[in-house]
Amino acid sequence: MYRIHVLIHDTLFMSSIDWIVLFTTLLLIIAYGVFKSRNIRNINGYLLGDRELPWYNVGLSVMATQASAITFLSAPGLAYSSGMSFVQFYFGLPLAMIVLCITFVPIFHRLRVFTAYEFLEKRFDIKTRALTAFLFLIQRGISTGITIFAPAIILSTILHIDITYTTLAMGSVVVLYTVYGGTKAVSYTQLLQMGIIFTGLLAAGFMVIRLLPSDIGFSEALHIAGKSGKTNAIDFTFDLNNQYTVWTGLIGGFFLQLSYFGTDQSQVGRYLTGSSIRDSRMGLLMNGLLKVPMQFCILLIGVLVFAYYQYHTPPLFFNSQETNKLENSIYAEDYAQLLRQQEAIGLSKSQTITALTKALAEKDNLNATIKGEELNALNAKSDALRQEVIGLIKKNDTTADTNDNNYIFLSFVTSTFPKGFIGLLIAIIMLASMGATASAINSLASTTVIDIYKRFINKEASERAYLKASRLCTLGWGIFTVIVALYANKLGNLLEAVNILGSLFYGTILGIFLVAFYFKNVGGKAVFWAAILTELIVIGIWKADVVAFLWLNLIGCLLVIIIGLLLQKSLPKNTKY
Repeated sequence: MYRIHVLIHDTLFMSSIDWIVLFTTLLLIIAYGVFKSRNIRNINGYLLGDRELPWYNVGLSVMATQASAITFLSAPGLAYSSGMSFVQFYFGLPLAMIVLCITFVPIFHRLRVFTAYEFLEKRFDIKTRALTAFLFLIQRGISTGITIFAPAIILSTILHIDITYTTLAMGSVVVLYTVYGGTKAVSYTQLLQMGIIFTGLLAAGFMVIRLLPSDIGFSEALHIAGKSGKTNAIDFTFDLNNQYTVWTGLIGGFFLQLSYFGTDQSQVGRYLTGSSIRDSRMGLLMNGLLKVPMQFCILLIGVLVFAYYQYHTPPLFFNSQETNKLENSIYAEDYAQLLRQQEAIGLSKSQTITALTKALAEKDNLNATIKGEELNALNAKSDALRQEVIGLIKKNDTTADTNDNNYIFLSFVTSTFPKGFIGLLIAIIMLASMGATASAINSLASTTVIDIYKRFINKEASERAYLKASRLCTLGWGIFTVIVALYANKLGNLLEAVNILGSLFYGTILGIFLVAFYFKNVGGKAVFWAAILTELIVIGIWKADVVAFLWLNLIGCLLVIIIGLLLQKSLPKNTKY
């Protein structure tokens, strides 16, 4: 039943069939998007796709914008390491979609705005609009760089090319077709991308189960993973320092998702392309219904990978580039000795996992518990060896990337999946990144042109001039995000890094919009200074590590509202600006 997996990962191999599948998929998707976005003549077509897209296109575009390569690389690795608890992060999403459909969507459509921040000038003043747009540009510009870095890891690992070159290559491809086609190219490519992604995820889950021993099915795999605490999807404890519980997801996650989908131009721009309020609402509700099950399935794949490695000895470190360096260093013998110890642990696990499987089949709960504890003890020993390997990697290269969470699923796929399927899975991860990155760059350009260039620099230019400025801004932001991507390897788990970054700004931005919608007596002067004070406080709380990062969204939102109300009361009567 138990087989020793390859302990030293050699070159991650892709066959000619994989390369054909990969490049054919990518080229067809890009060509389709470019074809559908031809004949763009003004910024309405370039930035909003002439506001003519149907609801299903809106819904899939919204999903594709959020589901970057980070989702498909980091989420399975996160589940492998710490279980299913991250799914709780999305529990507030369906509620946020309902609120958006009732409030934000009809207001944005009625005002015929290009960006969410235009509304703020109508409600408050120009400085509040500019501040909010600036906060968005900072956070979205940096986080987009992180989404470019994720697929660059794939190419770097497979081709054994320096990640700098793969980052430049991935960023260039996305920037070029986004500069050419604008929102239409983004939306139409995302429509096909999500179809391929859903198909690939279903096939990936099926393949993981097929790779388990013949007498181990889906149910048995979950039982085995559960004995190691990996199926902990729900946690009702109320702990402000726990990142992922039902309450952080429902409360903190609700405010994060509400801000992200309601005030982040990368998402607002997706549903402003809808041909009507109904189409935009249907698209958002589609996202609310499908996103949680989709994320659950992605995490479940990571849990199944963990179950697989209970029957096969896992690598001590999943980033093969770093272990290859170690094998060619003065610490090679130390590393080899640790690998031999890992193999010995694997042989002990063979007996334990056989006994555990038998106990589960016979419903012998007592023996299953005993063997489960023995398995956990052996996994703990393996984890200790892993820490020793990380120590060697640090000794060998102080600048080495010692967080391999983002490589776990990639390593598993490239070492176990059949020819052709590897190419498809790699294409899925790259397509996800391209869709999310293109949307973000497009939103950065639209905010820069509409909220800064057209408002402050050139108010009376022609449509052709604004279209040219939009393309130049798209190119400029593309270059900026690629530069950020070159430094993203220092951020640890990319999925958490993006969400932490968003939590630093989204609460403040959401607070500004909620004041605009629901507190009519608060003017621009009060909300402007409330936002600045709030942002300083939120960053201070984060630096002091007072609470889990998801709570920053709630804290930021409430602080803007409370400080804004207090400041408005301190101003002379009838002061609005």
